[in-house]
Amino acid sequence: MKEDITKITGFHAHIYFDPTNRDAAGRVREGLSASFEVKLGNWHDLPIGPHPKAMYQVAFLPNQFDKVVPWLMLNREGLDILVHPETGDDVADHTDHSLWLGDKLALNIESLRR
Repeated sequence: MKEDITKITGFHAHIYFDPTNRDAAGRVREGLSASFEVKLGNWHDLPIGPHPKAMYQVAFLPNQFDKVVPWLMLNREGLDILVHPETGDDVADHTDHSLWLGDKLALNIESLRR
């Protein structure tokens, strides 16, 4: 069964960090803000929702995917990044429809099912 890509209303990139690489996360954030039309979410210094580490979210429209994701591939400074679409199905978006740059982290998917 083929999925309809027109149901993708946007994308999120979750930039994960810890105290030792928070500066790198800041540089990635600054680079994204300066280079693209993105919406930067708040810094979360503790795990939140399905995310097992500190992170911030970057939201962007589908027409930015081919620019933002390649930039992240080359400029992620060793950080782990989850990129997923927004289709209205949070569980599938964070699992079946996602891609990872760096290490794939174990998400708390049960928090999305509630």
